Amino acid sequence: MSDLSPADGAVLACATGHRFDVNRRGFASLVLGSRKLIGDSAAMLDARETFLEHGWYAGLRDALSGLVAPEQAQRVVDIGCGTGYYLRGVLVALGAAGAAGARGRPGEPVLRALAVDLSAAAVARTVRSGADASGVSTVGLVADVWSPLPIRDGAADVVINVFAPRNPAEFHRVLASGGLLAVVLPHPTHLQELRAAGLALDVHGNKTADLITSLAGLFELESTEDLSTVLSLAPADVAALIGMGPSSHHQAESEPTTAQDSPAALEERSEVTVAFRILGFRRAAQ
Repeated sequence: MSDLSPADGAVLACATGHRFDVNRRGFASLVLGSRKLIGDSAAMLDARETFLEHGWYAGLRDALSGLVAPEQAQRVVDIGCGTGYYLRGVLVALGAAGAAGARGRPGEPVLRALAVDLSAAAVARTVRSGADASGVSTVGLVADVWSPLPIRDGAADVVINVFAPRNPAEFHRVLASGGLLAVVLPHPTHLQELRAAGLALDVHGNKTADLITSLAGLFELESTEDLSTVLSLAPADVAALIGMGPSSHHQAESEPTTAQDSPAALEERSEVTVAFRILGFRRAAQ
């Protein structure tokens, strides 16, 4: 398949005859072949939206936005967009920083964002949440990050990747020369209380080292920032926190928890450590 271009209204087409409809929710699905991986479910997205909109991870969104804002990027790709919470923060920060507004053409959006996820429900939410943003064009793409991404070479000034799978070679290809890759990983102490109680999956201790190794030769590490805080969460917040991430898959596959083990049976408020590592990588020339 060659490059896609708009054709006949809400249709993307290539010179060899492939055609993909852009649906009413504002995104196209370019997942080809069999799909062995399953994206986030609507229930997981509901839990994530509930938890994030309460502001529990606002510090993380602010730190990520602070890393990206100095780039004055015009084209942002969010790989693993989820509900669009972090992308919205980044776009607001870029808009406030000027986002190269002097170079924008009259009548055209200053910022262009592409929200990518394997979950069609996630992409739809992200596009819907950014639909009313002034000066921003947000479109969506359902795609598998483990496969070649249907994005043109050098199409992005910034790629953000928050708690999501990574494809180093493809990230390098779609980023413009000197572009920024911003990655967020869970710190080894993330959710340590819930993990000790058997309610959350363990965090691999060498995630940062593995990431740097996987990006070697393609990206150069420029910055690392650790964030950590202890939240006092009500039982409903704990339930949403568990239900919004990979631990929800684990719970669904394991034996049902007893009433004593369930989040609702925890103390009235629970102290939970949330800890993150934010890494900024610069695209290497190679």
